[in-house]
Amino acid sequence: MDERSHYRACNLCEAICGLEIKTRGNAIVAIRGDAEDPFSRGHICPKAVALKDLHEDPDRLRQPLRRTANGWESLSWDSAYDYAAERLAALHGEHGADAIAMYLGNPNVHNYGSMTHAQRFLGLIRTKNRYSATSVDQLPHQLLGYWLYGHQLLVAIPDIDHSDYFLVLGANPMASNGSLMTVPDFPKRLKALQARGGRMVVIDPRRSETAAVADAHHFIRPGGDAAFLLGVLKTLFDENLARPGRLAEFSDGLDTVRAALAPLDAATLAAASGINAADIRQIAHDLAAAPRAAVYGRMGVSVQRHGTLCQWLIQLLNLVTGNLDRPGGTLFTLPAVDTIDSPLSKPGHFGKWRSRVRGLPEFGGELPVAALAEEMLTPGAGQVRALITVAGNPVLSTPNGRQLDRALAGLDFMLSIDFYRNETTRHADLILPPTSALEHDHYDLIFNVFAVRNTTRYNPPVFPRPDDARHDWEIFEALGARLAAQLGTPRSPYPRPEQLIELGLAAGPYGAQRKHPLALNLKTLAAHPHGLDLGPLQPQLPQRLQHTDKRIHCAPPEMLAELAQFCAELQGAPDTAVAPDLNTLQLIGRRHVRSNNSWMHNYTRLVKGPERHQLLMHPSDLAARALQTGANVTVRSRIGSVVVAVQASEDVMPGVVSLPHGWGHNRDGVQLDIARHHAGSSVNDLTDETALDPVCGNAALNGVPVTVAAA
Repeated sequence: MDERSHYRACNLCEAICGLEIKTRGNAIVAIRGDAEDPFSRGHICPKAVALKDLHEDPDRLRQPLRRTANGWESLSWDSAYDYAAERLAALHGEHGADAIAMYLGNPNVHNYGSMTHAQRFLGLIRTKNRYSATSVDQLPHQLLGYWLYGHQLLVAIPDIDHSDYFLVLGANPMASNGSLMTVPDFPKRLKALQARGGRMVVIDPRRSETAAVADAHHFIRPGGDAAFLLGVLKTLFDENLARPGRLAEFSDGLDTVRAALAPLDAATLAAASGINAADIRQIAHDLAAAPRAAVYGRMGVSVQRHGTLCQWLIQLLNLVTGNLDRPGGTLFTLPAVDTIDSPLSKPGHFGKWRSRVRGLPEFGGELPVAALAEEMLTPGAGQVRALITVAGNPVLSTPNGRQLDRALAGLDFMLSIDFYRNETTRHADLILPPTSALEHDHYDLIFNVFAVRNTTRYNPPVFPRPDDARHDWEIFEALGARLAAQLGTPRSPYPRPEQLIELGLAAGPYGAQRKHPLALNLKTLAAHPHGLDLGPLQPQLPQRLQHTDKRIHCAPPEMLAELAQFCAELQGAPDTAVAPDLNTLQLIGRRHVRSNNSWMHNYTRLVKGPERHQLLMHPSDLAARALQTGANVTVRSRIGSVVVAVQASEDVMPGVVSLPHGWGHNRDGVQLDIARHHAGSSVNDLTDETALDPVCGNAALNGVPVTVAAA
């Protein structure tokens, strides 16, 4: 049987690296980096090779499963669709639309069929109880895009290929290959930056893989990032180093921001951050002096109490140094399917409604997921009685996972569209598994929006869809047709995903409707299986701004109020804010190149070798508690405790401990055989659903106060 080569973008993380997948019949014989991909240039990480394991995994579900009193039983697709529609319609009729909640996990944004068709199905229900991984991740980025630039997807991307100074906070692109900065082959790009005389400076409570190769690394107290960023910004203002240049012509509110920062004291900010005032001042000077510079902050600064404040300050730093919309600074992309200027996405809205129990604000139609469990557990009108999950495992990925675990057990009905029976979907009444990634075509709708270079590619399936399998978009359409009939809701025909991409390409900036010479369409992309390079990011402001006045709104009232509150807390903070209780440690997460979502722990090649889910603790903190590396310890927070092995590490600063996300595979009813043998403990059995970013309700998963003692 002849070998065939297939070219494909990897869908397992944000880097979208190009792959060459060799097959013989229905078997995968090799996966390697595609050297002809103009974006990833042959780069590959261990996750991509595990696509073979995912496709062949015996634990991956391949037919609908219904939970019964006697265990799980298979049923036909038609029977499954009918059962789901009947149950959802009955609950909708008896208790109202808000009694049905939905949760979308982050794998949805890696799958364009889900992106194009999930909302059409879920929109039939018209519930306000919509949740996703956004509010345990990038919500502050999107909210600031909406407030400052007029669209939630207008996120400025570091132009690392042309930068001279790269300031990184709470991000680990050596492990992630970028996040909201799609940057495959980050190591080579960093080496190129340093070879041309540039520098990377990392601010992080842990000496991460990225910090280890940086030109400078500064430990920062978890949650101290806002104080550090304010110190840098205040230095720029006070020492007349703020030079926004042409950006000032279409920016409003900078003088208001400058005035708001005036009362702040540099020594107080330094003490709150844990970085001395001289270093903060030097970083401000280096940032201002660099010909081309970019400031970038990611998970470590987003999922903390002041995450939105941090992201606002990062935007302001790029703006006041003139590096926003500048080559080598931060720029906006111009993707082939332009989701900024497209009916496929909406600019966003904020606070149109609030959650029933705690009054948390929605953003873009979604409530903070930290409210989901209480909406199930609190009786009364509008109580959530049913849940639909799509490619998500919130028991392991959202705060106070044990509380959510208990809440799921009490639902009247739960439907999961997922190909694993995991810690969340084990509670489902019905699981509908879609095809594997290699059984459907692929186009990156989202990650081209966040890429460090404009590129595009479309790839057909590697393998044909099995006869008794369904793509996720087919599941949504079939469910939607039956539910619409049950609810008596009119339903019009809708294009297939690839037809929507064809329309998007034609209407996009390189399409025939814009009279671009490329006139991109699917036929053109099919003739370029390695992808097409559309060129470096270019300045686009003010034209790209989506506010009707085509101006940057630098001082949203909500951010000025949050800044005032932060300053008041800083001035009135007790001494323990600077010198915390020695018995209390601060918990942070961490990322590893072999791990992203919890189901990746079910592949031997990604979990082999030394265990990577231990608690990291500084040797001095171990000694103070008479603990030894390898011992089992009890880590306790306000909401619960876990037992985990501890490992001494000088890579975490004293007073800080680190536990990675996505582990905790020791619950009954989970069908993840390899993961169960590498169970670990869930960090979200320690994170607190009441600890939130006060601006938007994003979960504060970093800087969790904990104690550690011998188990």
